Order: sequence, then C-alpha cells, then structure tokens
Amino acid sequence: MKIDLSHGGATVDAHDLGPLLGLDPSEVPAKMRAGEITSRSEQGIDEDAGRVRLTFWYKSQRVRLICDADGTVLKTTRINATS
Repeated sequence: MKIDLSHGGATVDAHDLGPLLGLDPSEVPAKMRAGEITSRSEQGIDEDAGRVRLTFWYKSQRVRLICDADGTVLKTTRINATS
C-alpha cells in the first residue's frame, strides 16, 4: 500500500482504507465528509524523522498507518476498541 503525501497532506485510497475499517470502499468518501470517519496525521521526530503516522477512527475501529517519506506503508495496525 502506498499513501500520496504530496500537496501538503496525505491521501489514502478508499479501496485501501475501506476494508481496514470494515467498510465498502464506496462508503468511505461520504462517511469522511459526514465526520463519521475522522483522522489525524503526525510527522515523526528524532529517530522517527522522515516517517508519517496516519490514524483513522470509525465507530470502534482505529487504524494506524506508519509510512516512510515516499508514502510506502511500513506498518499497519487495527484495533477494535469496543467497550
């Protein structure tokens, strides 16, 4: 999986993100616009310099992608945080 890190932000293809969140890819754009899927992007510092951490939340799902500077995903984690 590769993330587009150009234009000052990160873009993840819905076909990659949807299944990680348990969604059909066609549902992702509307759920993001509605605020049902939220996200956060963080730049690495010190020993993580050059890496980007992207975190997505949808209902009880949290998906985290760690990418290198060219957008190649190095690590993917998915947590179901049901209470």
